[in-house]
Amino acid sequence: MKKHIQTDLAAIDAMSDEMIDTSDAAELTDNFFSTAKWRIPKSKVKVTVEIEPDVLYWYKSVSTNYQHQLAAALRLYAYAHQREFCY
Repeated sequence: MKKHIQTDLAAIDAMSDEMIDTSDAAELTDNFFSTAKWRIPKSKVKVTVEIEPDVLYWYKSVSTNYQHQLAAALRLYAYAHQREFCY
């Protein structure tokens, strides 16, 4: 079953900065910017992976961008199983 989120993008686009509630957003201080790191995403590599049909069916049923979801799952697995994940 696919989960769809309905959003009125036109209403959001019409909002002015003053209308947006940012009270729960953390303040971006000078300290934040002095310690922030610029990270440029690496280009993707195309691979062929064999997976079970039910796994593919599940990913396709929950996301229209299932390839991205599969890549995110692989990244989370790699992070969880390596002390330092950087290539």
